[in-house]
Amino acid sequence: MYWIDRTMKLGCNSARTARRRATDGYSLLEILIVLAIIALSAALVGPRLFAQLDHAKVTTARVQVKSLETALQTMEIDIGRYPSQSEGLALLVDAPDRKAVPGWNGPYLTSGVPNDPWGHAYVYDPPTDRAHPPRVHSLGADGKPGGEGDAADIYSDVGAGPAGAGAQSAAAQGGSAGAPAQDTAPKTP
Repeated sequence: MYWIDRTMKLGCNSARTARRRATDGYSLLEILIVLAIIALSAALVGPRLFAQLDHAKVTTARVQVKSLETALQTMEIDIGRYPSQSEGLALLVDAPDRKAVPGWNGPYLTSGVPNDPWGHAYVYDPPTDRAHPPRVHSLGADGKPGGEGDAADIYSDVGAGPAGAGAQSAAAQGGSAGAPAQDTAPKTP
């Protein structure tokens, strides 16, 4: 008798438990509060994350530009010159006619010429003379020359700009581009 009585009590308990589980759950108000907290935290944290993403793209572009310039220098050691405007950065990866470019020991990039982080091709400016090496740069997020912020052109060296930018700023300050700036402040002994 004891076992039958015990089984009936378990049956009642399990029915009561099942009924309680069916009515348990979150109320609509609780769910809305949780969603409001999630939305608020996303609104506060989201802009910072996107700013970091943009900064990471600029850093990636700067590193890739430096890598391309290093590959160009290595190729210049091998063939004795930099690529012409028509050859461009493709000469770093595409095997040319050995007679036209003697000494080419490439490819100088293992995975081809990359695009910048925004999907645009890097711009190659061949050297104007022996004293000035070629320049490689990204046109930034907008893919157009110039710009500010994320849309600014990106060179490997942080303060660099297009060729002649230093000459223009020096001329605007009353100096010459090639001459060092002179200190006009009086010197004290």
